[in-house]
Amino acid sequence: MCTLSPIALFVYNRLDNTQQTVEHLLRNPQAADSELYIFSDGGKDEQSWKEVNDLRKYLHTISGFKKIHLIERSENIYIERNVTEGIQEVFKKHDTVIVLEDDICTSPVFLTYMNEALEKYKHETQVMHIAGFTNLDLPQKGDTYFTPHMTGWGWATWKDRWMHFHRYETKEEALKGLTTEDLKVIEYYGNFHCLQSLNRNPIPWDICWELCIYKQKGLCLHPTHTLVKNIGITNGTHFKTQKIFGWFEYDRDVRTTPIQLTNISICKDQEIEDAYKVALKDHGMRYNWFGKLVRYFYLKIVPKKE
Repeated sequence: MCTLSPIALFVYNRLDNTQQTVEHLLRNPQAADSELYIFSDGGKDEQSWKEVNDLRKYLHTISGFKKIHLIERSENIYIERNVTEGIQEVFKKHDTVIVLEDDICTSPVFLTYMNEALEKYKHETQVMHIAGFTNLDLPQKGDTYFTPHMTGWGWATWKDRWMHFHRYETKEEALKGLTTEDLKVIEYYGNFHCLQSLNRNPIPWDICWELCIYKQKGLCLHPTHTLVKNIGITNGTHFKTQKIFGWFEYDRDVRTTPIQLTNISICKDQEIEDAYKVALKDHGMRYNWFGKLVRYFYLKIVPKKE
């Protein structure tokens, strides 16, 4: 039996989401033998501090894991630093980490899949990221597939792969060394506008990791059917939307049967990359007539950022 990876959970002020995330995690049989690190970010103002403190009262009641490490930030350091510095903190003591944010409900087989994949590919340095989420639904492809595309809703990596991570400070720094063709490939030829995130300050950690993986010619292992469900997409830090505008094509029930890690080729599959061009269009949002109307006027009024 492989050594179980520690789990890093990053939370802020969403009590209900966090409770559901922890409850689903505890349905994984391996939770009882796993160490849990909880990184609780501080508040920004009086109201958010009240929400943070209410959440922390709950965090102190959590049980069911092998050991719990609760790190309470004394100030708000924002999600980018909380995640990246938290992962680095875990890597001071461990060689792997499983990462969750406070709105990810996992399948009962999630931890088994993560730990088995971390063990299976620990010497395959081209494999840099193990994903629990997939935009696609590809039962005809078996249980797993590889792609350069990183998804961050429940994932894992190794200390020696994370050493390539860099938290970019500027768009110019992030794109250094990449060709025009590289940028087209990363954005699936205009269907996935992820590089727009480089205009944010601070630049989100996930686009930094996506670019680091791409620059290393790395690959990410994904299940062919999602093992996680995001319950906070309408009120997240990086992304917000309303269900009145449409629905997310990828919003599926999770797989609950074990993943079989067969010896598939460690390479990207062009058929899968073509499927991503469709799945990632509009970040997976399929607009209804009202959403299409609102989006039309929004795109007309809001100037495009270069």
